[in-house]
Amino acid sequence: MKMKVGIVVLAIAFLTIFLTNFLIFLTDPTTAQSQKPNRQISLVYPSNGAKTLSDRIFFIGNVSGKGELLLNGRPVKRSKSGNFAPSLPLDLGENQINLSFKNSKQEVINQIKLNVQRLAIAPTPPSDLGFLTDSLYPNLNISKPLGEKICFRAIATPKSEVSVKIGENSIPLTELESNYQLPENSAVLTGKNSPISLNPQGNYQGCTSFSQPFDSAQVVFTATQISNSPARSVTQIANGKLEILSKEINKKTNQVAEVIVDSAIARTGAGSDFSRLTPLPKGTQALITAKEGDWLRLDYGGWVGTKSVKIKNSNLSQRSLVRSLSTRQIKDQGENWTEVIIPLQVPVPISISQSDRLFRLILHNVTAQTDTILANEDRIIQQLTWQQTEPGKIQYDILLKSNQQWGYKVRYQDTNLIVSLRHPPNLAVRGINKNQKLNNLKILLDPGHGSSADLGSRGGTGYPEKDVTLILAKLLRAELENYGAEVILTRKLDDDILPGARAEMIERQQPTLALSLHYNALPDQGDAENTQGIGMFWYHAQSQPLAQFLHDYLTTKLNRKSYGVFWNNLALVRPTVSPSILLELGFMTHPEEFEWITDAIAQKQLAKILAAGIYTWLATTN
Repeated sequence: MKMKVGIVVLAIAFLTIFLTNFLIFLTDPTTAQSQKPNRQISLVYPSNGAKTLSDRIFFIGNVSGKGELLLNGRPVKRSKSGNFAPSLPLDLGENQINLSFKNSKQEVINQIKLNVQRLAIAPTPPSDLGFLTDSLYPNLNISKPLGEKICFRAIATPKSEVSVKIGENSIPLTELESNYQLPENSAVLTGKNSPISLNPQGNYQGCTSFSQPFDSAQVVFTATQISNSPARSVTQIANGKLEILSKEINKKTNQVAEVIVDSAIARTGAGSDFSRLTPLPKGTQALITAKEGDWLRLDYGGWVGTKSVKIKNSNLSQRSLVRSLSTRQIKDQGENWTEVIIPLQVPVPISISQSDRLFRLILHNVTAQTDTILANEDRIIQQLTWQQTEPGKIQYDILLKSNQQWGYKVRYQDTNLIVSLRHPPNLAVRGINKNQKLNNLKILLDPGHGSSADLGSRGGTGYPEKDVTLILAKLLRAELENYGAEVILTRKLDDDILPGARAEMIERQQPTLALSLHYNALPDQGDAENTQGIGMFWYHAQSQPLAQFLHDYLTTKLNRKSYGVFWNNLALVRPTVSPSILLELGFMTHPEEFEWITDAIAQKQLAKILAAGIYTWLATTN
């Protein structure tokens, strides 16, 4: 009787396992598609009516079963489960696309017809005398100081005489002899980032400076064709007005910008498409030297948005002396930090850079009167030196004992600048030993994208990146917890969380490491059919060693191709409190790699090896 009961229990157990695996088999996206041929073409990208500036575009989709897939009559290669990603050159204007699937008798079983429009990179100047709409610069109100050179631009009818008039000032514009345009930053991802030579005809430019100040004035452009008899002229007023500021007026009514947000984004120019500089902490003050639309240039050179500051008139100096400096050690959320404290008269703009063992801090609008620095024996600082590199600028070089930097924070407390440097984590690991753990270490994992509003990239079947990143994050969490780490996920469900909110979570949680998990895609000019591999992205120098190590570890251990290690200005790699990187663990758009990405066994293997790589890096880094 006992034997029979045991057999029944064993049979039920086997049946339960079989049913569980069968349900997984049915619901797994790659298994389901491979076992059930679909002779209908599923086209994920592009959509009908798509527009692009690229001279080519790729097609991402799936069709399984026996037969031949043709793109405008040319055979298309498919993966085992039917994924495809061919590219097609585009002519300027409308392009008619035909995807057709034929059986062995060359009968069309299914087809998709669509239209893709390739737009011209360079706008076409008007053939009749006049200006191209919205081509006139300034297109926003600008204010510049007396003597600073200003350049005016317009696209007008070729071989015209073009000039600008502002009050009594008249400035001739010259038609360019050559016209080179830089491609988007994303072009480096496809290796096509060389300057593009465009037709210069109709592009006019002229630069000048003004010897007299004036209030806000209209900028009037005139185009004249002298070949006509009589000569014919057309005028157009720019959308932006120009103001030239008097130096004498500035002496009496200095306008000062004071940062009112926790961290103001500073940029190299007036617009969000310009590069980021070191953010300015709350309380920073500086003179405004120029205005362009909603952007202000501060006297140290950086531009900030008007929403980040309050503007006030002040006849007080916005410069400070620097005398003493001191350090102290504190605990924050259980972690050890060294604070470098610099007393100032006014919170001034700052710049920060990092390299191996070097943390460099630059103060702007300051003059040294330093004779004494208090730098006690410290766990992480080996040496602290300073120099006045030029009038108004002091450079502090903090040489660290460790090659690896673990994070920093910057704030103003009244007028004291406080730079907090994070100590190395208290690792229980030194060398590789399976019995040693990552106890007391906090690791944050960010499953990229989420919700129907943010699918991320998609593979040939339409399966979205957001789902596979969440699967991997949960598998990786389990592996890291086996090492003893505390793991935090930015999302546990299919949530729509903006990148800024995820970055704020990193700053708030202060993990030992932060990893944002993603899978890749390409811009239109990329070769989706032949581009695959693992890529890593970092922003602060403290994160580069981790990015490089994990890239090398994964490509070697998994025998995967390399896409590369990139410096990139992404929200999830900008937090400063810990090494933060973004991982692109393969291309959803590559037919075969997509199958690997969505394979359940491969996902578990990736999680296990990635966890081992994190452990190894922490165990061997000092």
